[in-house]
Amino acid sequence: MAQHDTDKSQSLRDKIAILPDTPGVYMYYDKTGKVIYVGKAKNLKRRVSSYFNRTHDCLRTNLLVRAIADMSYIVVPTEQDALNLENSMIKEYKPRYNVLLKDDKSYPWICVTNELYPRVFLTRQYLGDGSRYYGPYTDVPSARAVLDLIKRLYPIRSCRIPITSEYITRGKGHVCLDYHIRRCKGCCVGEISPEQYREYIEHVKQILRGDTSELMEYLRDRMAELAAELRFEEAQTLKEQYLLVERYRSKSVIVSQTMSDVDVFGIDDDNRDVFVNYMHVRRGVVVRSMTLRYKRNLDESYAEMLAYAIEEVRHMLGIAYRDVIVPVIPDVELPGVTISVPQRGDRAKLLDVSTRNATQAKLDLLKQMERNNPEERLERTLRRMQQDFHLSELPRHIECFDNSNIQGTNPVASCVVFRNARPSKRDYRHFIIKTVEGPDDFASMKEVLTRRYSRLVDEGEPLPQLIVVDGGKGQLSAAVEALDQMGLRGRIAVVGIAKRLEEIYFPGDSAPLYIDKNSESLRVVQHLRDEAHRFGITHHRDRRSKSQIASELDLIKGVGGATKTALLKHFKSVKRIREATLEALTEIVGPAKARLVYEALRPD
Repeated sequence: MAQHDTDKSQSLRDKIAILPDTPGVYMYYDKTGKVIYVGKAKNLKRRVSSYFNRTHDCLRTNLLVRAIADMSYIVVPTEQDALNLENSMIKEYKPRYNVLLKDDKSYPWICVTNELYPRVFLTRQYLGDGSRYYGPYTDVPSARAVLDLIKRLYPIRSCRIPITSEYITRGKGHVCLDYHIRRCKGCCVGEISPEQYREYIEHVKQILRGDTSELMEYLRDRMAELAAELRFEEAQTLKEQYLLVERYRSKSVIVSQTMSDVDVFGIDDDNRDVFVNYMHVRRGVVVRSMTLRYKRNLDESYAEMLAYAIEEVRHMLGIAYRDVIVPVIPDVELPGVTISVPQRGDRAKLLDVSTRNATQAKLDLLKQMERNNPEERLERTLRRMQQDFHLSELPRHIECFDNSNIQGTNPVASCVVFRNARPSKRDYRHFIIKTVEGPDDFASMKEVLTRRYSRLVDEGEPLPQLIVVDGGKGQLSAAVEALDQMGLRGRIAVVGIAKRLEEIYFPGDSAPLYIDKNSESLRVVQHLRDEAHRFGITHHRDRRSKSQIASELDLIKGVGGATKTALLKHFKSVKRIREATLEALTEIVGPAKARLVYEALRPD
């Protein structure tokens, strides 16, 4: 087996040694001969060598390298050709370790047929028959709304009859219901000429291209002409059409009327999946938008993901890019294309709109997943916490500690327990500090953790995966010292959270970690800290209240627990007992006890 691995390694080294310094596509195979990865390279030799000459930060990349048994490559003239070929081969082989398009389904198009009297309809089939296709539309209701607008504006035929000049001449056509309700001009019987019908089709194409400015200008001018000729009914019909187009246009995102054609890519991710939104802007109006979802396999960067998306959109829509707006420069060269990362102005606003759409697609997917599987959010939260706090396993059991004392009196500590990121209140515990005198938070923290986990170990109870201490480096150091003395340091992870800026401290690291304010990890830790603080303060107040009562009533000689309880139940507080008259006290506890209490609390 070792000899086989050595032979395999030597064979790969021999192939890498003779790789050319040219653009190309490389393929990795496993020991069964299956393609497990396809990649592109500007320089084949340099790119392929980078896999084998170092250990990678990404675990999956290291797993890929271990699984490689053989490789092959294809040389191409340019990096753009390499990107095109890589995209095609990934779709063909669907390699295990490649970025894969998750929603690789057929989106509908609006087709304008290549006929004497063209039809306009929705289809999922893209046929090379000379027809014009507009789309694809990722939102089917949106596509149907556009079709509905077109049908309300123009009498476009809906029948599938192959109408030709010969068909009309021979008189084979018969008008249908659409003709009688004025939704068709009678194409099948020649009541409208192909030239007149083509005018409608040209206006339809303008709408589908998003170029509504010229159409609205035409309708406005034609309305004025008809009104001048006193043809008011026809002018009113055009006015209704004008208002429909204006309403349709208002639903588009208008950025700037002076902006020329531009393509925009926004991006967001949730670690596993990457969402890339594409928008095409024509004359300042977003006329096409779609969001692609990719599965990230090898910790690919935004630059790499954008390269995949740019090629995917070009392949799907037949786009010829000229001006592209992106959040980061993609990992691909596009000759003759201007690529920019705007920081301000209309172009930056447009990029923000695209990024918001990518984020919304991510949120929509998460909501859908949570609806279908309520536990999905929990698992995602735990995975994020595992990543943020560098844990070896999911933190299904977390405990948080907080000390409470005021000027060193009645020192107590609280322990709250979260299971699966939710409070488990039956497991909450209070601790009265026993061995520490004065306000020493560090020593108190050490005592509480020692008592808590010594008992869990003695009783054979499961230990938490994560401990959170409310405080900075000092409290964290005390917690670490306690775990070290018990021999639990390697079995339980521990972090500290400081109150001021929500810094997270790790053992042995003087610089804190600042977690994203919107992170689910931070929300869970904040909830833990707030629960521990609330639970501790409540206990501390109870102890203070009891101690104050004890100092007043329990010190009165001859007054026992029953008398004290009766007085507190009636008067509610020591202050009211002190202010009560002798007669009022006598009614509750009798004359003898009343006089003892009255004289003790009012010695004057």
